[in-house]
Amino acid sequence: MFVQKLDEEHPASDGPADRAGQPGRPRSREAEDAILEATMLILAEEGYGGLTTAKIAARARASKSTIYRRWPSKEHLVLAAFDRSPPLEARDSGNLAHDLLDIVQQFVRLLRETPLGGALAALAAERAHNPSLAAAFDPWLTRRRQPTRQILENALVRGELPADLDIELALDLIWGPLLLRLVFPQAAVTPQAMTDLLRAALRGLGAR
Repeated sequence: MFVQKLDEEHPASDGPADRAGQPGRPRSREAEDAILEATMLILAEEGYGGLTTAKIAARARASKSTIYRRWPSKEHLVLAAFDRSPPLEARDSGNLAHDLLDIVQQFVRLLRETPLGGALAALAAERAHNPSLAAAFDPWLTRRRQPTRQILENALVRGELPADLDIELALDLIWGPLLLRLVFPQAAVTPQAMTDLLRAALRGLGAR
């Protein structure tokens, strides 16, 4: 499978920041955090195609060889940056609608308060024609769906949803319309809009 290099440049020679990360020395957490934060910001601002080692190194004030040594491909770097975003927490209040609204609100806050929103839109566009990115990114998406899957499974146990529910289809019905509005804005995502979208999805799923 083809794996895309960060760009066509050759790694630069080590600078002071690299020498601190040579074998036998602890890698600088501060430098790694700066590189991953720069990756998210550039993705959000310039898209996947605009993400290059030179731009990341300049914004993070790190050397290019540090980036090459830590992340062998563009896909590895992007996934490492996405993995830094806080996980969603599945709560069990005993009410399906309340729990879904809670996790949706968590996600909306995450998109609005971090660069994740713009970066996610960039990857969604690139994923459609980049098989290596899709192969690397899809497991991340699967993990991100797990808290909502847990909420649905809890509701199944309580009898709030039909016993023959297709959970994967249910996840698509819950998140699809919301993500469309969040990542490709067409209308304001207000609390009332979130509630209306979830209510429509639950009606379609046959929720009690």
